[in-house]
Amino acid sequence: MVTRIVRVVVALLVLAVLSPVLVLAAVGIWLSSDGPVLFRANRVGRHGRIFCMYKFRTMHVGQHANGSAITAKDDPRVFVFGSWLRRLKIDELPQLFNIVKGDMAIVGPRPEDPLIVRTAYAAPHLETLRILPGLTSPGTLYYYTHGEHRIDGGDPVRYYVEHLLPMKLALDLAYTRDACLSYDTRIVLRTIRTIVFVAMGAKHFPDPPELGRSRDLVYPTRYHQ
Repeated sequence: MVTRIVRVVVALLVLAVLSPVLVLAAVGIWLSSDGPVLFRANRVGRHGRIFCMYKFRTMHVGQHANGSAITAKDDPRVFVFGSWLRRLKIDELPQLFNIVKGDMAIVGPRPEDPLIVRTAYAAPHLETLRILPGLTSPGTLYYYTHGEHRIDGGDPVRYYVEHLLPMKLALDLAYTRDACLSYDTRIVLRTIRTIVFVAMGAKHFPDPPELGRSRDLVYPTRYHQ
């Protein structure tokens, strides 16, 4: 209960501090593309429960359902302002409301699309579902710095599942087994630092510090369409 209260208080404080950014993002989306400001997506949460995750909309209306669940590099569905929001991860900030609702934590394994969980997760990967999914995690940071730019438009889902998801899940599995307050604090600070470096134009990042102990946790996915 105490942990839950702390999460809610922290999320509310961050929402208050970043409220000008949220307002500017909402106005920018409204001016850039017709449609709602928020995008709602079903994701798999703790113990396999499906919940509605919030994001700022970065794609033109009607193009989410008609394309891949994974966004490729230079994806034509993404409008220009949306691309900027994605680059700085501002599009993820509405998930602070998910934290307030109790669907997510600040740090935890990144929640995946139900179809990817159903068709790609091997049995060991399900261990990442025993705790709340998070806004950031070692796997999330790995995908941000080492994965997103590698996905082309050929078959983004297959490339993601076969080449990026196993390591992303291994890193989050390592986190799941070692999660604690001090570790969470380091990941939050690492996330802030990484976003600042990206904003300054950095393109190359060192391997995540969890990489060594995650190598033995890389299990092949069982993806099938």
